Amino acid sequence: MALGQAKDWEVSGRSFDSSRLLIGVAVAIVCFLVLVPLVMLFYSSISNARPGELGVLTLDNFARAYGARQTYTLLGNSMVYAIGTAIFSFTVGSVLAWLCARTNMPLKGLLFTLSMVPLVIPGILNTIAWLFLLSPRIGLVNKVLMPLFGLTNPPFDVYSMWGMIWVEGLLLSPLVFLMMWAAFTTMDPALEDSATMSGSGIVSTFRRITLRLMLPAILSVLLIMFIRGLESFEVPALVGLPNRIFVFTSAIYVAIHDMPVDYGLAGAYSISLLAISAVGVYLYGRATSRQEQFSTITGKGYRPREIDLGPWKYAAAAFFMLYFLVVVGLPLLVLVWNSLIPYTAAPSLEMLSKVSLKNYGEVLNYGKIRQTFINSAIAASATGTVVMVLTAIISWVVVKTKITGRRVLDNLAFLPIAFPGLTLGVGLMWVYLTLPIPIYGTLWILVIAYITRFMPYGIRICSATLVQIHRELEEASMASGGSWLQTFTRVTLPLLRPALVTGWIYVALISLRELSSSILLYSPGNEVLSIMIWDLWQGGETQALASLGVMMVLSLSILVFFFQKLGGKAGGRF
Repeated sequence: MALGQAKDWEVSGRSFDSSRLLIGVAVAIVCFLVLVPLVMLFYSSISNARPGELGVLTLDNFARAYGARQTYTLLGNSMVYAIGTAIFSFTVGSVLAWLCARTNMPLKGLLFTLSMVPLVIPGILNTIAWLFLLSPRIGLVNKVLMPLFGLTNPPFDVYSMWGMIWVEGLLLSPLVFLMMWAAFTTMDPALEDSATMSGSGIVSTFRRITLRLMLPAILSVLLIMFIRGLESFEVPALVGLPNRIFVFTSAIYVAIHDMPVDYGLAGAYSISLLAISAVGVYLYGRATSRQEQFSTITGKGYRPREIDLGPWKYAAAAFFMLYFLVVVGLPLLVLVWNSLIPYTAAPSLEMLSKVSLKNYGEVLNYGKIRQTFINSAIAASATGTVVMVLTAIISWVVVKTKITGRRVLDNLAFLPIAFPGLTLGVGLMWVYLTLPIPIYGTLWILVIAYITRFMPYGIRICSATLVQIHRELEEASMASGGSWLQTFTRVTLPLLRPALVTGWIYVALISLRELSSSILLYSPGNEVLSIMIWDLWQGGETQALASLGVMMVLSLSILVFFFQKLGGKAGGRF
């Protein structure tokens, strides 16, 4: 149905034209951002040419990929890594979420706030911090434990599959905590109360009632963590590659950066990774679509019952604090320590005498440090702004109209959730080296990559808020003579402001952290902070890297605090 014929909108020809033009432009942008890189990625996998050249269509790339024994090792490593990461992060995050949401553990407000801190630390910094801690050669933990227990060999070796799962699992556990905390706090505990009154214990009730009611949420979180593990790049590259442990993302990176460059093999690997990720997203959609069958939230008022842990509640709080110390405290402390000393070494009286701020001064005097901060700020701001404006329009079409094909548009805008960052980078490389659009080698190709990659988050944030805005407010504007554009900008967008601010903060923050798509698309002079950290690590400048990392974490923390205050004020007005 055309927009101008929709029953819930009666607009004049002029307003219809303006709305149709704006929506048409938004739809065209979404199609270009999503479909063109996908088509070019597929073309790269069946072509013998380099980006920007015409070649012969062939299946040789897939034959080389799947005719080699190492590809199946690659597939096995990727599955073990993704599944192990999903299980480990889910176990840790879910236990902490249950303790915080459903028990009488003390200091829950403080502990919940502390659980948000890891989300500010970029993944590449966290990964490097664990290398500082658990590396057999320079690991601080190994250097402390070996003389303490008289060991001749380092007790920990992070350069292993289990080391990869440990680091990535801890990186993802705060996200699991948030998702499972929301599920625990919105579940009516009536059935649990009935089981308890019938004599069931805490463990039995949790196993037989709680877990079954939360099965869709559990499956969806596990699938999301599996997908995040598949598309992870920092940990496989920094932890796996030194010991020749390859997964799909690290193999794609090597195919692009080794000499000679093998674009065809990178394309074949990218299509394989995209296919596995797409299956995971499909199963996630199936799991979440069935959640209404397990719904326990009704029109009746309820208050979640806190489970009395007795004297164990203090042990639970101590466990939570230990988790925070391991996930946040140790990585931050080792970064701060390395930023203050001239070379990597364990703490000692000798090293304490060498502590200084010299590394910070050297980093601030780097010729490109200022431009790197400017590039990162521009990229993050532009990404947050474009994503939220674009997804606000698309979400309005999906939620507020009955236009034929709006569900297809919604699915299309959400499709990039299945794009691992590295595969998107390969697709965009082909697009902008082939089409006569002169942005390859500029900062704007990074912005386009971020917009495409993070558009699904904006779609979900805006759609969830638009559903709660009754149409009578927009109808009142239209009845008063307002055009569609005036209604959208003066009524809908102001009502969306809290969601837009929240979404902008989140999208800008994850844009500042993004490495996987940036690593294939950046060029000298257009580096962002994640790339600079990567380059410093590759160059062995660990002290400078630690100093930059500490400054980056402090800057991000201040920005998040400032924008949270801004978002709170915006939300308070509506």
